[in-house]
Amino acid sequence: MTSATPTETAAPGGGTGHAVLAGVVCGLVGFTSSFAVVLTGLQAVGASAEQAASGLLVLCVTMGLGCVLFSWRLRMPVTMAWSTPGAALLVAATVPAGGFASAVGAFIVCGVLLALCGLIRPLERLVEAIPVSLASAMLAGVLLTLCVAPIQAVVATPAAIAPVMVVWLLLVAFARRWAVLGALGAAVVVMAVTGVFGTLDVEQLTPAVTFVAPMWDPTALLAIGLPLFIVTMTSQNIPGIAVLGSFGYRLGMRGPLLYTGGASVVGAVGGAHAINLAAISAALAAGPEAHPDRNRRWIAGVSCGVTYLAFGPLAGIVTAAARSAPDGLIETIAGLALLGTFAASAATALADPASREAGAVTLVVAASGVTIAGVGAAFWGLIAGVVVLAALSLERRRRRTD
Repeated sequence: MTSATPTETAAPGGGTGHAVLAGVVCGLVGFTSSFAVVLTGLQAVGASAEQAASGLLVLCVTMGLGCVLFSWRLRMPVTMAWSTPGAALLVAATVPAGGFASAVGAFIVCGVLLALCGLIRPLERLVEAIPVSLASAMLAGVLLTLCVAPIQAVVATPAAIAPVMVVWLLLVAFARRWAVLGALGAAVVVMAVTGVFGTLDVEQLTPAVTFVAPMWDPTALLAIGLPLFIVTMTSQNIPGIAVLGSFGYRLGMRGPLLYTGGASVVGAVGGAHAINLAAISAALAAGPEAHPDRNRRWIAGVSCGVTYLAFGPLAGIVTAAARSAPDGLIETIAGLALLGTFAASAATALADPASREAGAVTLVVAASGVTIAGVGAAFWGLIAGVVVLAALSLERRRRRTD
C-alpha cells in the first residue's frame, strides 16, 4: 500500500480543524443516514431489541477503530462503514429456521469470505467478474421494497410521516447533503410530540454486548450469507477503493479486506452483520473539502473514526427510541436514506442494452419477496439474471452464425 503523492502543498482556506470537522460530518452523515436500515435489518432476521442494540454498538466500534488505525498508519483518509446494502438485504429477508443464531452464522461466513478475498486474489477476481448490472439489479430489487415504505407509511399515518417527508423534500431542494439528517431531526420532533421519549425504559438505554452462539444452517448461508457477501463486495468495497483512487490514493485491497472480514467475523457473535470500506460517504473525508492538501486529509479519516466510536454508547438509546417510534417512522427514514442508492443501482442495472433484460429480471425477482426452499428473493434474483444473461448470450451467438 502506498500513500498519496507528496507533491501537493497546503493551499489557503483549509487547516487541521477543517479536516477534523470534515471527518465529524462524515461520521455523522454515515451514522444518521442509515442506522435505521441497520436496526430494521437485524430485527427482520430475528434479533431482539437488546441484540440489535448490541449489533449497532459493535458495528460502531469495529468501523471506528478501522478508520482510526488505517488512516493513522497509512496517512490516507480511509473510512469504513457498516454494510448499508447488506442491512437492506436483511430487511427483505425472513427470519431463518434457527432464528437470529442462524443469521449470525451467515454473518460469520460473509466475514470469512471477505477476508479470503484479501488473501486469495483469484477469489477477488471472481467477485469482480460478477456482472455489475446483475449485482446492481439485485441490490435495486432489495431496495425497492424499502423505498416504497415512506409512501405506504404516509398514507397510513399522515400526521406522523408527512412532516418528515416535507422537511426531506425542502432540504433536497436547498441543502441536499443534509436532507436525510434533516428528516431524522423532524422524526425526533415527531417522537417528542407523541411522547415517545417519556415511555423509554431507562434500563434499556445503556448498551451492552450480547453474545449470540452461531448456528450453521445451509439455507441461511445461501439466503443471507452469500448475498450479503456479494452486495458488500460489489456495492461497498470495490467502489470504496475506486472513490479513494479518484482522489489520488492508492489503497490495496488486502489490508482492508483482512480487517473488515476479520472484524465482521468477531463482531457477528455480538450481533453485527458486516463492515466494509465506505463508498458513498468516503468522498466527504477524501475530497478537497476536507483539506486542500491530500497529505493532510488522513486527519479527517481519524476524526470520522472517533465520531463512530462516540456513537457506540448511544446504541441503546437509538434502539429503544426506534422501537417506540410511531408506526412507519423508522421505515420512512430508511426509505428516504436509500432512494439515491436505489436510483443509482437501478440506472446501472438497466444501462447496458445487451444485459438490460437480464438486469430487469434480476430486479423484479429480487423485489418479489418470494421464498423458495427457504432461500429468499435476492439469491433467486441473481440466479434468474444469470440464466437470462446466458440465454441472451446464446441468442447473440446464434445470430452471428446465421
